[in-house]
Amino acid sequence: MSNTGAPIYVVDDDVSVREGVESLIRSAGLRVKTFTSAQEFLARPQSEAPSCLVLDVEMPGLSGLDLQEQLAKTDVQIPIIFLTGHGNIPMTVRAIKAGALEFLTKPFKDEDLLDAIQQAIDRYQTPPQCRNLAEHSFKGIIGTSAALKAALQQVERVAPTESTVLIFGETGTGKELIAHTIHNLSSRSGRAFVPVNCAAIPLDLLESELFGHEKGAFTGAIAQKVGRFELADKGTLFLDEVGDIPAALQPKLLRVLQEQEFEPLGSTRTHKVDVRLVAATHRDLSDMVKRSEFRSDLYYRLNVFPIEVPPLRKRKEDISMLIECFVRRYAEKIGKQIRKIDKK
Repeated sequence: MSNTGAPIYVVDDDVSVREGVESLIRSAGLRVKTFTSAQEFLARPQSEAPSCLVLDVEMPGLSGLDLQEQLAKTDVQIPIIFLTGHGNIPMTVRAIKAGALEFLTKPFKDEDLLDAIQQAIDRYQTPPQCRNLAEHSFKGIIGTSAALKAALQQVERVAPTESTVLIFGETGTGKELIAHTIHNLSSRSGRAFVPVNCAAIPLDLLESELFGHEKGAFTGAIAQKVGRFELADKGTLFLDEVGDIPAALQPKLLRVLQEQEFEPLGSTRTHKVDVRLVAATHRDLSDMVKRSEFRSDLYYRLNVFPIEVPPLRKRKEDISMLIECFVRRYAEKIGKQIRKIDKK
């Protein structure tokens, strides 16, 4: 594991956890300093900035989330990894929206914490002028309106994490572009981005499309088929129009989200996968839950980090830019040159 030499700071009031994390980090060849409370951390000498902060959520006096919010108000940018014994979705969303890099529930796997620390170190080593990736990585997303910028800030915050993302937005607002950007800004960017439009696949074929099938699993299954979850292993799976998934298939989707495993149709073999899920919908899933049209447990599994993509009518200042971009791209396609566009 590489490091700039800047230490990892660990803040946890539980001595056993603090010492265990300290030992793990030292075993990876990294420098580490520990603190018993948020107050002790704030009172430290400011001579050396940490490359990463491993922070307990629930501590007496000043909680980890409170400390994060204090740090966010300053110019000091420290990648934060949260540890908690009582993780829940609202707490996770609050932490990630405030800029946390990762949120791990105790007991966590050693490799998960070390992977998160390496991500933090990589971010620390990046020159400050390159840390805002949006300017260079939001390809295809056009506009400078406040509404669009707010959505893209959320994308920047959640992309480096492993959190499941649910993108809300009307048809045609660019939900797949947002999903692709999340993938491109994540540690999985070198792996596959696999999109599935759940509304475009016949319901009786959707299960096979997602999970695959064995030869002879049903009439017409003349060969084995690899499903989209398996194709997206180590990468990102984008489920567009997830609200169209039929009720009979929702338990199987819930299982793969919880356990990262599934069985193809006609198979008794369990397949393990490592997939980051990004879903999108134009429907009101919370209303569908109330009408018993969508499983509540699946909804909460999907809605870990919601992002709403604004329609064009809410960002009218972007219209002229979109028109100019369309005109220039079309001119380039037909081999014409445009010197000037009258914006009146």
